[in-house]
Amino acid sequence: MTPAPATEHALGRRAIALLDALSQYSDDPARLTRLYLSPAHRAAAEATLAFMRAAGLESRIDPLGSVVGRLEGQNPDRPALIIGSHIDTVVDAGRYDGTLGVVLGIVAVEALRERGIVPACPIEIIAFGDEENARFPTNLSTAYALSGRYDLRWLDGVDQDGLVLRDALRAFGGDASQIASVARRPEDYRGYLEVHIEQGPQLQAQDLPVGIVSAINGVSRARVTVTGEAGHAGTVPMDMRRDALAATAEMILAIETIGGKYPGTVATVGAAQIEPGAVNVIPARVVFTLDARSPDDTQRHAMVRQMTSACEAIAQRRKVDFDLKPFMDSPATAMDSGLMAVLDDSLSGLHIPPVRLASGAGHDAVAMAALCPTAMLFVRCKDGISHNPAESITVADADVAARVLIDTVTRLVA
Repeated sequence: MTPAPATEHALGRRAIALLDALSQYSDDPARLTRLYLSPAHRAAAEATLAFMRAAGLESRIDPLGSVVGRLEGQNPDRPALIIGSHIDTVVDAGRYDGTLGVVLGIVAVEALRERGIVPACPIEIIAFGDEENARFPTNLSTAYALSGRYDLRWLDGVDQDGLVLRDALRAFGGDASQIASVARRPEDYRGYLEVHIEQGPQLQAQDLPVGIVSAINGVSRARVTVTGEAGHAGTVPMDMRRDALAATAEMILAIETIGGKYPGTVATVGAAQIEPGAVNVIPARVVFTLDARSPDDTQRHAMVRQMTSACEAIAQRRKVDFDLKPFMDSPATAMDSGLMAVLDDSLSGLHIPPVRLASGAGHDAVAMAALCPTAMLFVRCKDGISHNPAESITVADADVAARVLIDTVTRLVA
């Protein structure tokens, strides 16, 4: 076999090298776990800071722990373009979720400098610190801070070890009193671009390296309580039971069926607790969660109403009580048509069909859409696996993503 030229997939190999370097920063030596404001987050932030400075960006770690790099360009007063994603992870994570978008931003700036391209406007690269929300009860807090929507109640959130966020921020080297200084003015930014692994199987099924995100699904979440009556498993006749678990099982099947009726929607019951939980006792109470998502908010709300009605009917027929308490309603976020059109042109220039697909997962782009026009590029992920050490992309696909990003950025900052 003839060896590949040294220049083949050079951009992809550069991105993978940076990803490999960042993957060493973990709070658990046995697996990749890098939670917000942890020692590993601090180490990864310092490494990212060094990468940005080496690429020619004026860089700093902001008061909330995000790493911010800026290339002023020909006219520092013109609205800037932001490229970003996150460097925090879930527990036992893969190395590409979030971090890919950060390193590709750095690779793009490196390529512009190597080609002698001086952007007409500033370019910022941002490595957000709190996207996964895996440690504290927050919601894209570091990205929402940029749009001026940081919820100060998040500072009082507590992790599983009892540590308060504001104290963890102080130990990290951050400063809660400077949160307002993180906020940006919409008129100072022309757009936000984020490259991310797909976290799903659609691109692989279509044999495509990348795709353009059309919208990020809205999410409805609720906690459901089904209450029946405990009884002896051997003595209560089947037709006289008020079995909370049997009723819940039927409800879950109804939720699954309804969730599959609407195009682009998904519905999941991801957790359940059974009481009293004994082998010889009829279950008296079940608490379960509902997670329903759709790229269309009207459709999502209609779907949840239909699920609720179906569960209420099951409860009435089985003589159990049903109570649903919503605890989250996050609207769908449409991507900007103008930025998507530029991505279309970049993909077409590389002879890649510009396929569009909705994102079922949330991203920093949701929060950034409150600040400026936003667009996302998905990169094929092997078997759609994410939030898992088996998370994988190829050097070739990383290279394609880098070339699309560089071309898109060049068009936007020319």
